[in-house]
Amino acid sequence: MGKAERLKKARPPVQKNTHDGRLPPGQTLTEKFPILHEGEVPEYDLTTWDFTLFGEGATKRTFTYNELMQLPQTTVVKDIHCVTRWSRFDNAFTGVTIRDLLKDFEIPEGTKHVMIYGDHDYDTNLPLEDLLKADILLAHSFEGKPLTAKHGYPFRLVVPHLYFWKSVKWIRGIEFLQEDRPGFWERNGFHNYGEVFREERFSGEDLDIPEDEWHKKDFD
Repeated sequence: MGKAERLKKARPPVQKNTHDGRLPPGQTLTEKFPILHEGEVPEYDLTTWDFTLFGEGATKRTFTYNELMQLPQTTVVKDIHCVTRWSRFDNAFTGVTIRDLLKDFEIPEGTKHVMIYGDHDYDTNLPLEDLLKADILLAHSFEGKPLTAKHGYPFRLVVPHLYFWKSVKWIRGIEFLQEDRPGFWERNGFHNYGEVFREERFSGEDLDIPEDEWHKKDFD
C-alpha cells in the first residue's frame, strides 16, 4: 500500500483553535519539528558537493557549497505545514533566496514550470511563478543553526505556502521546463500543487488522512 493510500484512512483532527485563521484546515499545531522522509539520510563531502541549474535552452550553471554560501544571505520567518497534518509557526530559515540565486541566470524563454531534485532520486514539481516568490529559500540553517542531516543538510528548499513535501531536502538541482511534469509524490497519489488552505493533499478523490501519522515519527 502506498503512502498516499495509507494516509487516507483516518478522520482529520477536530480543530479547537484556528489561531485567527492562521492554522490551515485539518492541521494540528506543534512546537516540535517532525522528521519525515523516504530512504536513507545521505552523507556528503562538501568539497565535492554541488548544485545545478539546467533545462532545455538554459546555460547550465553549477554551484559549489562555498559559492552558494558567498551569495547574499537572507532569513525568513514562516509557518510550515506538512501533509501529515502537523503545522509549526514562526520558523526561521536562513539561506539564499531563489531570486538571489537566479539573479545572473537567464531563465529560458517559455519556461512555466520547474522540477526540483534532491537526493536520493527525489523530485517534485512547481510552477515557475511559485519558485520566484520573494520568500522561497534555499536554506542551510534553521533557528540560527545549520540544518541537521535529517532535515536536509547542507541545503533544502523552503516553500512555505505549499505542503512541506514540496520543500525538498538534500536539494541538488532545479530543471526549467516548458511543460509540467509530476514528481515523486505527485506520481504516487499526492496533489500536483499542494496548497495548504485549500487542503490540496491528494490527487483524485478528497479522502481523509490520519491525524496521528506524524506522531509516529522522530523529532528534532
